[in-house]
Amino acid sequence: QVQLVESGGGLAQPGGSLRLSCAVPGHIFSSYNLAWFRQTPGKEREFIARISWTGGSVVDDDIVKGRFTISRDNARNTVYLQMNRLKPEDTAVYYCAASTSPSMSGSSMDYWGKGTLVTVSS
Repeated sequence: QVQLVESGGGLAQPGGSLRLSCAVPGHIFSSYNLAWFRQTPGKEREFIARISWTGGSVVDDDIVKGRFTISRDNARNTVYLQMNRLKPEDTAVYYCAASTSPSMSGSSMDYWGKGTLVTVSS
């Protein structure tokens, strides 16, 4: 069973930063596109960013607005989401996902982590 394991969530103050990590099995990491989504209660899971196995990245500019960066560490089989200038509306459960599809739709993801909670509050 494929497991993606997120970490790094927690409480941050408005304007602060957090870095989320997602540990990915090696055979997935080397050949799948890896993405971050987030979800708040009562809302659908929304796409934040994706990085391909070749390193190319795509972000949702409406959410990111230059604040979040996705990256990958090939030596550690880990994908990161660096989040800066956090806002209370960034409060959500953040999920890591993997897909062979070029689509950024949640329905096209093959594997999901269990999520890590990020709370932005003073």
